[in-house]
Amino acid sequence: MNPVTQPIASRQPGRGIFYQLQVVLSVAFLVATLFSAWTPASLLPGSLAESFAQALSFQQTATAVFPTPTPRPRPLIGIVVGHWGDNNDPGAVCDPSFDPDLTEFKVNQAVASRLRDNLIAQGFDVDLLKEFDERLPGYRALALVSIHADSCLYINDEATGYKVAAALANPRPERSARLTACIQDRYGKATNLPYHAGSITDDMTSYHAFNEIDEDTTAAIIEVGFLNLDRQILTEGQDRIAQGITDGILCYVGNEDIQPEVTP
Repeated sequence: MNPVTQPIASRQPGRGIFYQLQVVLSVAFLVATLFSAWTPASLLPGSLAESFAQALSFQQTATAVFPTPTPRPRPLIGIVVGHWGDNNDPGAVCDPSFDPDLTEFKVNQAVASRLRDNLIAQGFDVDLLKEFDERLPGYRALALVSIHADSCLYINDEATGYKVAAALANPRPERSARLTACIQDRYGKATNLPYHAGSITDDMTSYHAFNEIDEDTTAAIIEVGFLNLDRQILTEGQDRIAQGITDGILCYVGNEDIQPEVTP
């Protein structure tokens, strides 16, 4: 018979077997692959187990990691400890017959230290500055307050109380007025001392630091009391004194209301 005219059916068995063999081999390969993929790592050959471990490690490492947010800077307050490091003027001192250990500098230092702790607890950064600190020129802060105390000499029965002042001339008068008003109000309420406005001097309104710091730094100076007649609160009530100044600064920073006292 001519091969060309051989019926197609007679050629199918050979080609069918070859095709079926290919199918069997393909299925066997697929089953083997799936078996390997689902077999626990402990039952796999070492190289394959290591490959899976590396792939898993890479997947975990590739997980997005967001950077830790940078904390916002805390507001800065400057506190000048009156007469600290001032060799030319160590501050007021008391007569040995009155109190040999009582000095203005000791009061200023004690109050400033407590004030610093109060403000840090409220979320501020605080610089304690010397009287002529090298950081004062161009100093930038939310506010700066200089702590002082009045004379230890007995002048008269009216020489008692506190006073607050800002620069006589400054580029931000509304801010300075606000800061001094806040300190005046809160300090008086905390200490119950009278306000001694009549003894504000040129040394206060022309205080040297006012002309050294950056013009955007609101500043004030406070005389916390007279060493003579106010001796008790200056030595035993320093926490109240520091709290009064703290409240005044918070009043300024928080733009709090100032309730005027009713004059009888």
